[in-house]
Amino acid sequence: MLQYEFMRHAFAASAIVASLSGLIGWFLVLRGQSFAGHALSHIGFAGATGAVLVGISPLLGMALAATGAGVIMGWEPQRDTRANPQLASGRDSTTGLILAASLGLGLLFLQWQHAPTSRATSLLFGNVLGVDRHTLNLLYALSALCLAGLALIGRPLLFASLDPDIAAARGVNIRLISVIFMGLVALSSAICAEVTGILLVFSLLVGPASIMLRLKLSPWMGLIGSALLALILAWSGLALSWTTNAPVSFWISTLAAGGYLLVRLIDTRFSMAFIKNIQK
Repeated sequence: MLQYEFMRHAFAASAIVASLSGLIGWFLVLRGQSFAGHALSHIGFAGATGAVLVGISPLLGMALAATGAGVIMGWEPQRDTRANPQLASGRDSTTGLILAASLGLGLLFLQWQHAPTSRATSLLFGNVLGVDRHTLNLLYALSALCLAGLALIGRPLLFASLDPDIAAARGVNIRLISVIFMGLVALSSAICAEVTGILLVFSLLVGPASIMLRLKLSPWMGLIGSALLALILAWSGLALSWTTNAPVSFWISTLAAGGYLLVRLIDTRFSMAFIKNIQK
């Protein structure tokens, strides 16, 4: 299958997206902001369709819209929602409403430009087999920008994620770190959507990271493992799609969900066995 140029482009794009989403996603899940990451991808849909309407790259429009929203989300002060559950409920409700409104706005933009249904399907569910050289170069540039930003804030981000109070006492600017990180999440969501589509961004951005965090590995091992697992899922999805003619995004999402359920089942059985041994 690698004798075809479009498949080589697909494997290259999948490698870029998977590596980036695995690293960003690990911090996203650690910080408990998975739902916010999902919402950013839907906001990106409105940006992508708006970009097509004005005649620019959908990927660029998606990245700009999602990044702007991510910066606004990151600016919101980080509060302890465990002490006040209503804060978490209100924040999730607001995020959900923005998510739904963004999808509606994206569909309106599609109607205005009289775009074919295939274009909406491509944006929502991804079309990695249609990545051309120009898009691939754009993915390289955006991914390099995200990785540079993550390397810059990596240490204070980890510190702020594990214990924000002590991090703030040590001089870490929690709000600035949050703003930069949510901007990186937004940009990564836009990049990831090029492979899995907007509706299935969770597959690569959250799936591998959730599995690694469930395994309770050290931060470095968790980060590396998350990126490698995302790469395995993406390339396995491409290979299975080639063999079965099913969509790539279907296989990636199915493998990610299956992997998480398997790890959770194993973890539950070990926990139950450990409790029984203690009781004896």
